[in-house]
Amino acid sequence: MHRRITGKLVIATHNPGKLAEMRELLAPHGVEAVSAGELDLAEPEETGDSFRANAAIKATASANATGLPAFADDSGLVVDALDGAPGIYSARWAGEAKDFMAAMTRIERLLQERGATMPNQRKAQFVSALCVAWPDGHLEEVEAHVDGTLVWPPRGTAGFGYDPAFLPDGYARTFGEMTSVEKHGLPPLGLGLSHRARAFVKLAEICLEPR
Repeated sequence: MHRRITGKLVIATHNPGKLAEMRELLAPHGVEAVSAGELDLAEPEETGDSFRANAAIKATASANATGLPAFADDSGLVVDALDGAPGIYSARWAGEAKDFMAAMTRIERLLQERGATMPNQRKAQFVSALCVAWPDGHLEEVEAHVDGTLVWPPRGTAGFGYDPAFLPDGYARTFGEMTSVEKHGLPPLGLGLSHRARAFVKLAEICLEPR
Protein backbone atom coordinates (compact mmCIF):
# COMPACT_ATOMS: atom_id res chain seq x y z
CA MET A 1 0.00 0.00 0.00
CA HIS A 2 1.43 3.37 -1.02
CA ARG A 3 1.70 6.11 1.58
CA ARG A 4 1.00 9.81 1.11
CA ILE A 5 3.37 12.55 2.25
CA THR A 6 1.67 14.85 4.73
CA GLY A 7 3.10 17.66 6.81
CA LYS A 8 6.80 18.43 6.99
CA LEU A 9 9.41 16.66 4.88
CA VAL A 10 13.19 16.49 5.13
CA ILE A 11 15.06 16.70 1.83
CA ALA A 12 18.06 14.47 2.44
CA THR A 13 20.72 16.42 0.57
CA HIS A 14 23.59 18.80 1.19
CA ASN A 15 23.79 19.67 -2.51
CA PRO A 16 22.36 23.16 -3.16
CA GLY A 17 21.61 22.37 -6.81
CA LYS A 18 19.59 19.28 -5.96
CA LEU A 19 17.89 21.10 -3.09
CA ALA A 20 16.73 23.91 -5.38
CA GLU A 21 15.31 21.44 -7.93
CA MET A 22 13.55 19.34 -5.29
CA ARG A 23 11.99 22.39 -3.63
CA GLU A 24 10.70 23.63 -6.97
CA LEU A 25 9.17 20.23 -7.69
CA LEU A 26 7.56 19.95 -4.23
CA ALA A 27 6.31 23.55 -3.95
CA PRO A 28 3.06 23.13 -5.95
CA HIS A 29 2.02 20.29 -3.64
CA GLY A 30 2.15 22.48 -0.54
CA VAL A 31 4.81 20.37 1.16
CA GLU A 32 6.92 22.16 3.77
CA ALA A 33 10.50 21.05 3.25
CA VAL A 34 13.74 21.50 5.18
CA SER A 35 17.06 20.08 4.04
CA ALA A 36 19.49 17.79 5.83
CA GLY A 37 22.13 20.46 5.29
CA GLU A 38 20.03 23.11 7.02
CA LEU A 39 19.52 20.73 9.94
CA ASP A 40 23.27 19.99 10.13
CA LEU A 41 22.65 16.28 9.73
CA ALA A 42 25.65 14.08 9.02
CA GLU A 43 25.93 12.70 5.50
CA PRO A 44 25.67 8.90 5.61
CA GLU A 45 28.21 6.77 3.80
CA GLU A 46 26.74 5.70 0.46
CA THR A 47 27.60 2.02 0.42
CA GLY A 48 24.88 0.84 -1.97
CA ASP A 49 25.62 -0.76 -5.33
CA SER A 50 22.84 1.08 -7.18
CA PHE A 51 21.22 4.51 -7.37
CA ARG A 52 18.12 3.10 -5.68
CA ALA A 53 20.08 1.62 -2.78
CA ASN A 54 21.98 4.86 -2.13
CA ALA A 55 18.79 6.94 -2.26
CA ALA A 56 17.28 4.65 0.37
CA ILE A 57 20.39 4.95 2.58
CA LYS A 58 20.19 8.77 2.51
CA ALA A 59 16.43 8.97 3.03
CA THR A 60 16.45 6.43 5.86
CA ALA A 61 19.29 8.19 7.68
CA SER A 62 17.45 11.54 7.64
CA ALA A 63 14.14 9.97 8.65
CA ASN A 64 15.76 8.19 11.61
CA ALA A 65 17.63 11.33 12.68
CA THR A 66 14.59 13.64 12.60
CA GLY A 67 11.54 11.46 13.14
CA LEU A 68 10.09 12.96 9.95
CA PRO A 69 9.53 11.54 6.47
CA ALA A 70 12.62 12.15 4.34
CA PHE A 71 13.00 12.46 0.59
CA ALA A 72 16.29 11.60 -1.14
CA ASP A 73 17.63 11.47 -4.66
CA ASP A 74 20.60 9.52 -5.90
CA SER A 75 21.47 10.32 -9.45
CA GLY A 76 24.33 10.27 -11.86
CA LEU A 77 25.70 10.00 -15.34
CA VAL A 78 25.97 6.60 -17.03
CA VAL A 79 28.24 6.64 -20.09
CA ASP A 80 27.84 3.70 -22.48
CA ALA A 81 31.39 3.81 -23.87
CA LEU A 82 32.80 3.82 -20.32
CA ASP A 83 30.92 0.67 -19.33
CA GLY A 84 28.44 2.68 -17.26
CA ALA A 85 30.96 4.89 -15.44
CA PRO A 86 30.92 7.16 -13.55
CA GLY A 87 27.45 5.86 -12.56
CA ILE A 88 26.87 5.79 -8.79
CA TYR A 89 30.30 7.41 -8.36
CA SER A 90 29.36 10.51 -10.39
CA ALA A 91 29.65 12.91 -7.45
CA ARG A 92 32.86 11.29 -6.22
CA TRP A 93 34.53 11.84 -9.59
CA ALA A 94 34.24 15.56 -8.83
CA GLY A 95 36.17 15.10 -5.59
CA GLU A 96 35.73 16.87 -2.28
CA ALA A 97 36.01 20.22 -4.06
CA LYS A 98 32.95 19.31 -6.22
CA ASP A 99 34.96 20.21 -9.31
CA PHE A 100 32.67 18.94 -12.06
CA MET A 101 34.73 20.63 -14.76
CA ALA A 102 37.56 18.32 -13.73
CA ALA A 103 35.15 15.36 -13.77
CA MET A 104 33.86 16.25 -17.24
CA THR A 105 37.45 16.63 -18.45
CA ARG A 106 38.26 13.17 -17.08
CA ILE A 107 35.29 11.67 -18.93
CA GLU A 108 36.33 13.37 -22.16
CA ARG A 109 39.90 12.10 -21.81
CA LEU A 110 38.64 8.54 -21.31
CA LEU A 111 36.29 8.83 -24.29
CA GLN A 112 39.14 10.08 -26.48
CA GLU A 113 41.34 7.20 -25.31
CA ARG A 114 38.63 4.77 -26.42
CA GLY A 115 38.19 6.51 -29.77
CA ALA A 116 34.67 7.66 -28.91
CA THR A 117 34.63 10.80 -31.02
CA MET A 118 31.40 10.46 -33.01
CA PRO A 119 28.01 11.30 -31.46
CA ASN A 120 26.78 7.71 -31.76
CA GLN A 121 29.81 6.61 -29.70
CA ARG A 122 29.12 9.13 -26.93
CA LYS A 123 25.69 8.05 -25.74
CA ALA A 124 24.86 8.52 -22.07
CA GLN A 125 21.99 8.56 -19.62
CA PHE A 126 21.21 10.63 -16.59
CA VAL A 127 19.56 8.36 -14.01
CA SER A 128 17.61 9.44 -10.93
CA ALA A 129 16.33 7.23 -8.12
CA LEU A 130 14.00 8.87 -5.60
CA CYS A 131 13.12 7.46 -2.20
CA VAL A 132 10.83 8.65 0.57
CA ALA A 133 11.51 6.99 3.92
CA TRP A 134 9.42 7.15 7.06
CA PRO A 135 10.79 6.65 10.60
CA ASP A 136 8.87 3.35 10.88
CA GLY A 137 10.85 1.92 7.95
CA HIS A 138 8.26 2.35 5.18
CA LEU A 139 9.84 3.21 1.81
CA GLU A 140 8.46 4.50 -1.47
CA GLU A 141 10.92 4.19 -4.37
CA VAL A 142 10.92 5.17 -8.06
CA GLU A 143 13.53 5.52 -10.80
CA ALA A 144 13.72 7.25 -14.19
CA HIS A 145 16.27 8.28 -16.80
CA VAL A 146 16.82 10.56 -19.78
CA ASP A 147 18.93 9.61 -22.80
CA GLY A 148 21.42 11.89 -24.47
CA THR A 149 24.85 12.47 -25.99
CA LEU A 150 27.97 13.94 -24.41
CA VAL A 151 29.36 17.08 -26.05
CA TRP A 152 32.76 18.74 -25.80
CA PRO A 153 33.51 21.40 -24.79
CA PRO A 154 30.75 21.76 -22.17
CA ARG A 155 28.12 24.36 -23.01
CA GLY A 156 26.15 26.64 -20.70
CA THR A 157 26.38 27.78 -17.10
CA ALA A 158 22.91 26.84 -15.87
CA GLY A 159 22.16 23.66 -13.94
CA PHE A 160 24.90 21.89 -12.04
CA GLY A 161 27.12 18.84 -12.12
CA TYR A 162 27.52 17.30 -15.58
CA ASP A 163 24.66 19.33 -17.11
CA PRO A 164 26.84 21.40 -19.51
CA ALA A 165 28.18 18.24 -21.20
CA PHE A 166 24.81 16.49 -21.61
CA LEU A 167 22.72 17.05 -24.73
CA PRO A 168 19.32 15.34 -24.28
CA ASP A 169 18.03 13.44 -27.29
CA GLY A 170 15.87 15.55 -29.56
CA TYR A 171 17.22 18.91 -28.34
CA ALA A 172 19.84 21.36 -29.63
CA ARG A 173 20.86 22.70 -26.21
CA THR A 174 22.56 21.01 -23.29
CA PHE A 175 21.05 20.87 -19.82
CA GLY A 176 23.59 23.57 -18.96
CA GLU A 177 22.00 25.87 -21.53
CA MET A 178 18.40 25.31 -20.38
CA THR A 179 16.49 27.27 -17.77
CA SER A 180 15.32 25.41 -14.68
CA VAL A 181 11.75 25.46 -16.02
CA GLU A 182 12.85 23.97 -19.34
CA LYS A 183 14.95 21.29 -17.68
CA HIS A 184 12.75 20.07 -14.85
CA GLY A 185 9.59 22.18 -14.84
CA LEU A 186 6.45 20.10 -15.04
CA PRO A 187 3.51 20.73 -17.40
CA PRO A 188 2.03 23.14 -18.22
CA LEU A 189 5.14 25.31 -17.67
CA GLY A 190 7.77 22.76 -18.66
CA LEU A 191 8.19 19.39 -20.29
CA GLY A 192 9.36 17.40 -17.28
CA LEU A 193 12.48 16.62 -19.31
CA SER A 194 15.13 15.81 -16.73
CA HIS A 195 15.70 12.45 -15.10
CA ARG A 196 14.77 13.93 -11.72
CA ALA A 197 11.55 15.46 -13.06
CA ARG A 198 10.55 12.18 -14.68
CA ALA A 199 11.18 10.28 -11.45
CA PHE A 200 9.28 12.94 -9.49
CA VAL A 201 6.21 12.52 -11.70
CA LYS A 202 6.20 8.82 -10.79
CA LEU A 203 6.63 9.61 -7.10
CA ALA A 204 3.93 12.29 -7.10
CA GLU A 205 1.41 9.81 -8.48
CA ILE A 206 1.79 7.56 -5.45
CA CYS A 207 2.85 9.91 -2.63
CA LEU A 208 1.57 13.43 -3.19
CA GLU A 209 -1.84 15.04 -3.39
CA PRO A 210 -2.70 16.24 -6.92
CA ARG A 211 -1.71 19.81 -7.74
